[in-house]
Amino acid sequence: MRFPIFASFIVFIIYFTIFTKRAEKKRRKSDLEFWEKEQRANLVRKRSLDCLDYIVIPYDTLPMDLETSDETVAQCIRELKELSGEKIVNFTGISNTDLKLAYGTANITPLSQYDQNYTIMVRILQDWAKRLYDLNHHSQALSILEFAIKTRTDVSASYYLAASIYAEEGRFDQIKHLILTAETLNSAMSGPIVRTLRKSYPDIDLPHSS
Repeated sequence: MRFPIFASFIVFIIYFTIFTKRAEKKRRKSDLEFWEKEQRANLVRKRSLDCLDYIVIPYDTLPMDLETSDETVAQCIRELKELSGEKIVNFTGISNTDLKLAYGTANITPLSQYDQNYTIMVRILQDWAKRLYDLNHHSQALSILEFAIKTRTDVSASYYLAASIYAEEGRFDQIKHLILTAETLNSAMSGPIVRTLRKSYPDIDLPHSS
């Protein structure tokens, strides 16, 4: 019995060694490609940012005067107003290297700030909508969530809360729209959001993802 066990062990070692070497070779190739791309990106000259898809917060259509005595709501409104003079762009899923290739190395600092502003904005919108929902202002919460989703946020809670409100109102066609939107997100959260919505609302008439 010892020989078959020993032979199996040797075969395992051989396959493990081959797998490890292939994985290491693939990693080295990936690292080389990354640094070559990064080197090219660092040589790109500064380009105009006029063509960016800037996000404008629609203060006039959001419920800015609702429940302002509530501490959480007041803080969200205050923080959102602080973004009024800032430039906001959604760069979710786009690396700094790709940003430098597209707009030049000299623009990476403002571009990063625009993206950070976006991250702050969608976090505020989710917190604000959730608090208004808890205070039983469902339609107003939904208006906030719809704006966030229109900007292609990948905050999963925003999709789930919006879907919950749509379900309460019997607007299942809008849940379908949420799923279709989530499927096109340039984010690692796309899959989890879609799977959760499909599982939560299995009767939605959509083809199953492959």
